[in-house]
Amino acid sequence: MSQQETATPAPSPKKKVRKEIGEKLAGALAEYKQELGEKTLATHVRNISKLISRDLLKISKKREKSAKKDSTRKTTAKKDTPKKARKTAVKK
Repeated sequence: MSQQETATPAPSPKKKVRKEIGEKLAGALAEYKQELGEKTLATHVRNISKLISRDLLKISKKREKSAKKDSTRKTTAKKDTPKKARKTAVKK
């Protein structure tokens, strides 16, 4: 039998963020570990980190979409401003 190297895929950015959030929460809530119990606290931290990472992903997607829309709006902007400027100058 030959040993095959198993390549572990790199975790997705979503999982990285979730792990970072979990570590920060676990560190911040370490004093409650004895009161709640280690397993209970770990479960709650995992659930909270999932929720926060989902929200962060949604926000980043919205920002990308709005940035994309803004860039297309700037390139396809109409050149109406000179007409408007002329109309207001004539009325005065």
